Amino acid sequence: MAVSANKIHLSGLARKLVLDGLLDETSAQQHFQKALDAKKPFVSYLVENKLVASSDIALAASQEFGVPLLDIHALELDIDIVKLIKQDLIKKHHAIPIFKRAKRLYIAISDPTNLQALDEIKFAVGMNTEAILIEEDKLAKVIDKTLEEMDGGLGDMDDDDFDDLDDLEFAEESKEEEEDTEVDDAPVVRFVNKCLLDAIKRGASDLHFEPYEKFFRVRFRIDGVLTDVAKPPLSLSAKISARIKVMSRLDVSERRVPQDGRIKLKLSKTKSIDFRVSTCPTLFGEKTVMRILDSDAAALQIDQLGYEDHQKEAFLTNLHKPYGMFLVTGPTGSGKTVSLYTGINILNQVDINISTAEDPVEINLPGVNQVQVDEKTGMTFEKALKAFLRQDPDIILVGEIRDIVTASIAVKAAQTGHMVMSTLHTNDAPQTLTRLQDMGIQAFAIATSINMITGQRLCRKLHPEFKVPLDMPREALLDEGFTEEDIEMGIKLFNPVTGNDDCPSGYKGRAGIYQVMPITDALKRLIIEGANAVQLSDQALVEGIWDIRKSGLRKAMQGITSLAEINRVTME
Repeated sequence: MAVSANKIHLSGLARKLVLDGLLDETSAQQHFQKALDAKKPFVSYLVENKLVASSDIALAASQEFGVPLLDIHALELDIDIVKLIKQDLIKKHHAIPIFKRAKRLYIAISDPTNLQALDEIKFAVGMNTEAILIEEDKLAKVIDKTLEEMDGGLGDMDDDDFDDLDDLEFAEESKEEEEDTEVDDAPVVRFVNKCLLDAIKRGASDLHFEPYEKFFRVRFRIDGVLTDVAKPPLSLSAKISARIKVMSRLDVSERRVPQDGRIKLKLSKTKSIDFRVSTCPTLFGEKTVMRILDSDAAALQIDQLGYEDHQKEAFLTNLHKPYGMFLVTGPTGSGKTVSLYTGINILNQVDINISTAEDPVEINLPGVNQVQVDEKTGMTFEKALKAFLRQDPDIILVGEIRDIVTASIAVKAAQTGHMVMSTLHTNDAPQTLTRLQDMGIQAFAIATSINMITGQRLCRKLHPEFKVPLDMPREALLDEGFTEEDIEMGIKLFNPVTGNDDCPSGYKGRAGIYQVMPITDALKRLIIEGANAVQLSDQALVEGIWDIRKSGLRKAMQGITSLAEINRVTME
């Protein structure tokens, strides 16, 4: 039976908070009872409900009970020490061991009067225990992070450091294949599953499994930057590679040549994530790279991509033209596919026939006829395009223009009443025009077929809560490319705050920076006259078309990203 609040006799830390004026006695009794009913520690209840600041509670407890107050972030927890206590005890008492001296174990705790916790831990480990006071909010974060690492987290690992992980459902893997394989090793299966889930959770775009002579590591590409996340035992390298091959239906016995495959991970009845898998033999084993293909990316609206208003207007105007070429250019990983798919989604109506030839088909688009290009079977871009032209198309998407044959067919299709969308790997929009000429396309054909070219990059966005102002002298701003007009308008730049547990890099998410270049009459004349990329760039600037650098500087002025990040992605 619950004890009524007016009969609770406050003692210990609760009494101290009342005496210090942090709580009145009536509310202290009420909240104490509510914490009991919720089966939560009193301190945790107060902090979670923002009734008393955790720093005030910690200071009051330290003064009253003479327990040392420590900043837990100044310590690097030893997982082996933490593992001395079972996870259920850590969760039950909201306490975690932080270091050991001889036969004494020091316990981080936010309520030093919780003697039951110290006694239970003492009995469990057979050592004397001593409390170290930690602010409740900091303690909660450390406990959550540490338990996640212990529960199959991706830190440095030994062979026995794999905890149970529920089986995941993979659409491409049959039970028979799983039973027959020689790599049906439970720790390896759990580790690979954990990698996939953790990559999705952390918003990674790619996973790298890399064997070296003396170590094996796993890296995630998060917001465009590779980050170390695990160093499994080197002895597991071949097993992990084989496991991924089984999941993606590749030849496990073939280790001498690259292979490409695909995995579909079912997260729920309505949600699944595809992984594009590529293996490559290296000096010390097979490196495996997995690209995460999230169909939600294809459903992005154009306003989410980061176009400036005048760029968005030019994008949409040229997208809705009935014929001509619409090209997107940039390096690998610059978001070209997402930009094309966003355009296709805008055009995907019941009265329009859309066909795509892709290598590989990254994201399934309902209502769009998608063809997987496969050189082995003879289904090339050339054959797919020729077939499309006999299929009454309105819009044709070519995943990438790689050679003169594909380029020629695409140009002819654009000149004969079809809208053709595609990508090229060039640094900016003007270089795309000269690249097509280098491939062998005549200047006149280029000038009369291309409507617009978009060059793009992706930059990391500053986390709104972890950025600080950056002051720069006028001369430095001018050197970076800002104009006198920009400076007169007022430039407010920011740098990321690094090292925070919630956002270690100070960045979260990415935004696009663009050069949206419609092919005007002046540019057409220059193309026909054989102008080079520099001359085309100069003409684009005369017509008010922003280059990628200027678009990036505007993102920095808007506080979306930092100048350092813009320099990283636009400096050549």
